[in-house]
Amino acid sequence: MTPPLAARLAGVRSSPVRDLLELTRRPEVVSFAGGLPAPETFDMDGIRAAFERALADRAALQYGTTEGDPALRALLAGRLSDQSVACEADDLLVTSGSQQALTLLSTVLLEHGDTVLVEDPAYLAALQAFRLAGARLVAVPADDEGPDPDALVAAARRSRAKALYLVPTFQNPSGRTIGAARRQALLAAAVEADLWLIEDDPYGELRLSGERVAQIASLPGAEERVVLLGSLSKVLAPGLRVGFVRAPGELRAAVAVAKQASDLQTATVTQAAARCWLEANDLDAHLERVRVVYRARRDALLDGLEDALPAGATWTRPEGGMFCWVRLPAGDAEALLARALAAGVAFVPGVPFHAGEPDRRTLRLSFSEPTPDRIALGLERLGSVLRGELGEPLDADVPA
Repeated sequence: MTPPLAARLAGVRSSPVRDLLELTRRPEVVSFAGGLPAPETFDMDGIRAAFERALADRAALQYGTTEGDPALRALLAGRLSDQSVACEADDLLVTSGSQQALTLLSTVLLEHGDTVLVEDPAYLAALQAFRLAGARLVAVPADDEGPDPDALVAAARRSRAKALYLVPTFQNPSGRTIGAARRQALLAAAVEADLWLIEDDPYGELRLSGERVAQIASLPGAEERVVLLGSLSKVLAPGLRVGFVRAPGELRAAVAVAKQASDLQTATVTQAAARCWLEANDLDAHLERVRVVYRARRDALLDGLEDALPAGATWTRPEGGMFCWVRLPAGDAEALLARALAAGVAFVPGVPFHAGEPDRRTLRLSFSEPTPDRIALGLERLGSVLRGELGEPLDADVPA
């Protein structure tokens, strides 16, 4: 017998999104499962040239500071400042994707048994990070505009919560965007309840329609309360694993210590390549090309859902990002997944995105990777499964 694993792993499930990746790599499967950027949006020539420039300096292969490449941090800070988030290079710490920032924040903010308030549904990998830290997760009641501020304060007081985690813009998995007035109210509620507010913003640059909504971190009173996470994964390429965290000084220093214990620093060569790319290219022009691709794919998905889904189904209409959230009138999305895969189409059931009692009728569809033609094919296959043409009728699993 081998020695036991750490108790902190109890109750932390493997990500079904990651588990599905191998299955959805089969070319015959149309995948709405992974939140993967479209490979054709990667600037291959520009990134190749950026790596060549980075490697002209041997420092790109040397150890670097834990906080990250100062020039890269300055570029990122400038971008945030342009978005009205007051920021200097020293306010940022570069992480291995914003996912690492969540893990580091969990390490420095949470004791075993502490409570984190989350949306319902919530980003799956954030739930994993908090659970691995031994946190108790409490879903905040919400309406169509997002978490209810009064319910947030009540939940925080009942649970003695330490933090609130939000993806306010094009949320993963729902695609929902919290409006400006509700964002202000949620910040006020976090202040009243004495909570850290963790604002995760990996999709904010991917607005496809509608008007931009300012980050919570840009609002008055956010400076010492809001921790902002960002990433180049959806902007440039996820394989670079370049993210960042903007946090008040004392918290940022604690995160730096945790990062030293974790990996010393984010890979120097990818930081240097990201810096070289940002210095040599027009990010706004690149993003507009990306948005053209995603806008066509989002519209293809939304235009086809009414025919694919059974009567009574509802779905979100995201103004950007990568995701649409579907609620079936009946059935169990987890039970339907095997039939969907057999039919050559994949999605992610909604169950693991819920911190509390799950709605088993929900599922997440990502529109970012498949082309419009593949989306149409995938919806045709999904519709066949949902109409019961390839198995049991939908209402055989769970009654409405």
